Amino acid sequence: MAGRADPFRIVAAGALALGAVAGGAVTARTARRMAAPRAPRPTPVRAVDLERGTIVLGATADALLPGRYSFWFAEGRGHARVGAVLERHGDAVVRELLGVDTGDLATAVEGRFNGWMHLTPDAFGVPYRSERVQTTQGAVPAWIVPAGDGTRWAVLVHGRSSVRQEALRAIPVFTAAGFTVLLPAYRGDGEAPVADDGSRYSVVDSEWVDVESAILHALDGGAKEVVLAGWSSGASIVLTTAHRSRVRSVITGVVLDSPVLDGTRSLLARGEGMPAPVRHGALSLLTSRVGGLLGRDALNVDPAVLADPADIDVPVLVLQSEDDGVAPPEVAHAFAAARPDLVHLVPFVGARHTRLWNLDTDRWEGALTAWLERDAAALAALTGEAAASGRRAGPSRRGAARRASPEAPAT
Repeated sequence: MAGRADPFRIVAAGALALGAVAGGAVTARTARRMAAPRAPRPTPVRAVDLERGTIVLGATADALLPGRYSFWFAEGRGHARVGAVLERHGDAVVRELLGVDTGDLATAVEGRFNGWMHLTPDAFGVPYRSERVQTTQGAVPAWIVPAGDGTRWAVLVHGRSSVRQEALRAIPVFTAAGFTVLLPAYRGDGEAPVADDGSRYSVVDSEWVDVESAILHALDGGAKEVVLAGWSSGASIVLTTAHRSRVRSVITGVVLDSPVLDGTRSLLARGEGMPAPVRHGALSLLTSRVGGLLGRDALNVDPAVLADPADIDVPVLVLQSEDDGVAPPEVAHAFAAARPDLVHLVPFVGARHTRLWNLDTDRWEGALTAWLERDAAALAALTGEAAASGRRAGPSRRGAARRASPEAPAT
């Protein structure tokens, strides 16, 4: 006669099974959270005074942020620009209202903050044109803002899950320094064709090929040297371009704003608050065959990204917040410390990811201006350093001469 089952073992086995299921569910939820960062929470609109130029908002975390920002309302159809916090009364915040670009803000019930501020180059009152850049995926839209004699160009690359408007803020500094500015779309960003695998973004770092196409477009337009600038994951894209492009000999400098230099650590940071085993398990899920079911195709951070300072051979300016929240600042500091001959890091305090300009426009523009002008003293004043070499202070003019031989076309 078969022995009777031990009820304690049955209960224990059931508990283990339930625990495994629950643990797997938690890991899957964490993976989804890491793949698709939470959308900004809506901020209530309490009152709008267009004549006085003020707006009263509910006291959300975004509404209390210092600086100036975009404010999207009417489900994204309306756009306003808000400035400094003027007053706070209990759960209400009064901010400057800098302008309304689209929509009827007076009827808005709520809205969401964003770091863009500007919608097109029209905001700067400068001539510009819209063109199409030919890439291996097809033609992508681009804005071109002419400046100088047309031989120096800046190619500005937005981050994943963003669009060209993110980089508009840099136009005044670059054009004042004599750089024609090119702002291209790239594969999967909503304006350009999707990646070959149909995902919104490639997780095999192929976006840099589109940036190379933008450089070729600049060369066709008369460029002799090019500075690349990138925000967030766009920073890792321009670094890859500077290292791998067949036309990298014309790249004379790179600017990185809130750079994602270590994709794994950036994704793990999104799981903050969860136990380390859960976060690492979630990362493994995202990079496995089932990752597509958990939102991997929407990743705006490439887990394979790991910038190598040894690959750098042009001056680099890093603009990094100590309170980034997405790109761990210690990674940027280690990156800069590994190449003090070429990398100059200007720190910010209190700014969220890619919102350094929003928090302190003067510091951001001052750092970029000093770097472009090779003003070592000005950069040293921004960082508190005793000195900064001219080589670190600005983009190199050596161009092709600094490379031993041309490379074969990239594949």
